[in-house]
Amino acid sequence: MRSGLAAAALLLVGALSACTGAPAADKPAEAAGSGRRAPVSVSSCGVTTTVAAPPSRLVTLNQGATEVALALGLQNRMAGTAYLDDAVPAKWKAAYEAVPVLSKEYPAKEKLLAARPDFLYASYSSAFTDKVAGTRADLSSQGVESYLSPFGCADSKQVPPASFQAVWDELGDIAKVFGVEPRAAAIQKDQKQELSELAAKAAGKGLNVLWYDSGTKTPLVGAGHGGPQLVLDAVGAHNIFGTLPGGWKSVSWERVAAADPDAIVLADASWDTAQAKIDYLDHDPVLSKLSAVRNRAFVVVPFSESTPGVLLAGGAARVSAGLGKLHPRS
Repeated sequence: MRSGLAAAALLLVGALSACTGAPAADKPAEAAGSGRRAPVSVSSCGVTTTVAAPPSRLVTLNQGATEVALALGLQNRMAGTAYLDDAVPAKWKAAYEAVPVLSKEYPAKEKLLAARPDFLYASYSSAFTDKVAGTRADLSSQGVESYLSPFGCADSKQVPPASFQAVWDELGDIAKVFGVEPRAAAIQKDQKQELSELAAKAAGKGLNVLWYDSGTKTPLVGAGHGGPQLVLDAVGAHNIFGTLPGGWKSVSWERVAAADPDAIVLADASWDTAQAKIDYLDHDPVLSKLSAVRNRAFVVVPFSESTPGVLLAGGAARVSAGLGKLHPRS
């Protein structure tokens, strides 16, 4: 009888422990019988990174990387961040403000190392140069692992075709490193649902759209294989420069005038605001006569919502809403 009661007590304790433990989403996978998580590996831009345990002092070096980290709820494991292109979304404002900002742009190497990072995550290869953090190989030899967004690989042959799935794959890699895979899965599920709803609305159907990123002498526009094209496809709009290769291309204003777009999507960045672009269009004697300019058919999108990343689906929703207001349908 005593042995039976003891067994029952053990089962009860086990059940209570299961009820009061941490949520499953926050529990990293453990190696069988070890009580510790097995090492995990992820690869990007030809480099494989292996971590024995989830990093606890992450530093993000571009806004895209920072937003992935915040989306995954990693702010308590961040030792620093740097380099914003525009404002962090309101939903992550409090989390972002809890993380030390090392620099407005890239921090000096000494300041970066002073933050004692154990993992660096960047969106662009420019972060992993001798002028900034150093090469990924050098960092690894010093015990600091890293991840570079596949969209930012220095070798264009290593950059995956732009797609929402590629965005989710990157999100999944970071979630795997930090042991929060269920959070990435939940984001992917929500964004798939959102994109499905946008496709059904097709707010851009029948509209010829110019995606104006930056520049005045020769404008940089959204081409056929990047974030702008993914967004315009998601809302059913036609990109007037969708036949051009790459994510963005410099074109002539003559080509823009010849296409005479129905609407213009304007990227809003700290280094080239949407209002500055509108002012330029308004004051140019030829461009001011474009249909989209005369009709004030402008949709403003934060730059961070125009690049392949965790906010791109939000950019599609913003463009859908904007085009819907400009050209309401029954």
